[in-house]
Amino acid sequence: MPDPTPAPSLTTRAPASDPRALVLMLHGGKADGRTPVDDRSASWRRSSWMMTHIGGRLTRADVAVWLLRYSLRGWNARAALGPSPVPDARWALEQVRERYGDLPVVLLGHSMGARTAVAVADDPHVTGVVALAPWLPPDEPNGTLRGRRFAAAHGRSDRITSLRQTREFVRRAEGVAASAELVDMGRVGHYMFRDIPAWNAFAVSRSLAFAGMPAPSGD
Repeated sequence: MPDPTPAPSLTTRAPASDPRALVLMLHGGKADGRTPVDDRSASWRRSSWMMTHIGGRLTRADVAVWLLRYSLRGWNARAALGPSPVPDARWALEQVRERYGDLPVVLLGHSMGARTAVAVADDPHVTGVVALAPWLPPDEPNGTLRGRRFAAAHGRSDRITSLRQTREFVRRAEGVAASAELVDMGRVGHYMFRDIPAWNAFAVSRSLAFAGMPAPSGD
C-alpha cells in the first residue's frame, strides 16, 4: 500500500536579485499528532502570517524566506524515523542546496519549530538558530549548535512552553554555540499576539545578523 503520510511542502519568497542568504521558517505543532498539516493548522497559519509581515524586510536585504509545512502536526518522538518534523526540515535544507547551492541558512522556529531547528542545526550551511517561544525540554541535546549562533525570545506569560527551561537551555548552550542569547519579552504569551512589532523585530534583526547581513532601512 502507498505511504499515507503527506509530503512536506514549502512556501517561498525571494528577493529581486540572487539571494545572499536564506531564512527557513519552522512552525509549531503538538507533542503528539499524526494528522496532516493543512491550511487550518493554527501553528502553520501563525508562522505564515509572520512571514507575510517580515518577508519584505528580509528580501530587501537580499535574503530569501522559506516556510516549511510539515507532513504531520506532532513531534511524535516515538516515530520510526525519529521526531516527525526533523526529516521534513532536513528535506527542506536539501531543497535549499538544490536551488541555491552553498547558501548560508538561518533557522527561524516558533515553539516546536525551534526544537526542530536545534535538531537540524548541524547542517553544514546553517549559521544560526532564532527561537521564538521555544519548546526546549530539560536536557534537550545542544551539540548541533557547535559553532552556530543561537538567540531565543520568550514571554513570561507563556503557559505552553517554559521560559525557565529556555533560560536553562541557553545557559548550557553558552559552552557550545558561538553565541547564545535570551531576550525576555515581558508579560506576553506563547502565540506572539501581544507586542507583535517586538517579536517581528527580534526575528528580523537576529536572522539578518546570523546571516551576516546588515539590517535594511525602513520597514
